[in-house]
Amino acid sequence: MNELMAFWAEWLKPSAGLPTVQWSILLALAAFIGHLVQRYGGVPKVVGYSAVGAFAGLAGFTGAAWPLQGTGLFLLELGVAVVLFEAGGRIPLRWFRHNPMVLVQSLAESTLTFVAVYWTLTFLGMREAVAEPLALLAMAASPAVLSRVIMDTRASGPVTERAMVLSTLSTLYALTLCSARAGMMDRGEASLVSTLYPVLVVLGLSVVVGAVLALTLRIALRVMSPTSENTAILLLALIAAGAALAAHFGGSAPLAALLGGMLLKQLNPRPWSWPRQMGTASAMLTMLMFVLVSVVAAQADWSGPVAGMVAALVAARALAKIVGVGLGNVGSGASWKQALWVGCAMSPMSSVALLLVSQFVAASASLGPRIASIALPAILLMEVLGATVATLAIYRAGESSKPWTPLSFNRSAGDSRE
Repeated sequence: MNELMAFWAEWLKPSAGLPTVQWSILLALAAFIGHLVQRYGGVPKVVGYSAVGAFAGLAGFTGAAWPLQGTGLFLLELGVAVVLFEAGGRIPLRWFRHNPMVLVQSLAESTLTFVAVYWTLTFLGMREAVAEPLALLAMAASPAVLSRVIMDTRASGPVTERAMVLSTLSTLYALTLCSARAGMMDRGEASLVSTLYPVLVVLGLSVVVGAVLALTLRIALRVMSPTSENTAILLLALIAAGAALAAHFGGSAPLAALLGGMLLKQLNPRPWSWPRQMGTASAMLTMLMFVLVSVVAAQADWSGPVAGMVAALVAARALAKIVGVGLGNVGSGASWKQALWVGCAMSPMSSVALLLVSQFVAASASLGPRIASIALPAILLMEVLGATVATLAIYRAGESSKPWTPLSFNRSAGDSRE
């Protein structure tokens, strides 16, 4: 494939650059395959996006160099920030006051996930300095993948809502702890206790940027219609600016967006129709994010020892999330069966994990590549497999249509059901 690209680069010299043409064609193919797998396979479109990106990465696609930097890194941060802003905007803090056991359930599953993955990896002989960042990464579920699964399957119900909330909260913990840990990689301090100060710095700066973002949008909503396309453009532009500022001052861009969405929900409690407001630009940014993640993750080394570590990490993480949600189920208002499906629905890993791996690689030239060698294959596996498991879990909970059933199209009514 590299020889073909080199020949193409000599023959065709577009004004926007060859990588622009390559990515345009790749995204067009991903959109087409994503449509086909949902229409004829009945599975979420994210599976098609990830499959196209993985195939391109395995074939030697050179449009996404690892470690990410420059425009590629910013686009990933922006895509994650948009998704997490939307996810944060769905969480009313008043709900935790009436049902505090949801927070206990969230802390239980995240803590147990960290402990289980850390113990498993160290038991298999991995260095503590590598196992700890991987265990922190494993805490994060993927609100991005789960939201696409919910959208494509038109799921709704208590399991769907609980899984989305717990995924968002686990991402909040992982973003805070991993961002702080990345800043201390080469300082010789490996304990979590010693990360308290950087954790407070990352969280404090992110809260400030998120609060400014929420207040600015609240003021704008007083004079602008929530359904206006200008409001959507303003929203995307402010999230982009907030992402850039948070990263520049030492905070976390995705964390700032997540906190901004949560704060805006408290200031403006009226529900928003996010997909319609964010429009095609947000949809394309999200699709780019999924393809970019799978392209980069597919470039990892898939050796036998790595496969064994990846399998152990994935198994320990899946079991810990299910058991953790179950342990925190007492008094949370959910049945044990619902807790099982919530734990399964939290299987996906995707863009947030890749962004955190990128931070570890940039922070340490010695430990970063070792972390990435295990994390990248795990991310690719759980982006595809996790989306499938989440789809099945939501269906088994009775909150979506049957998966793997082709969508019917009513041509006369013009209903495509997508």
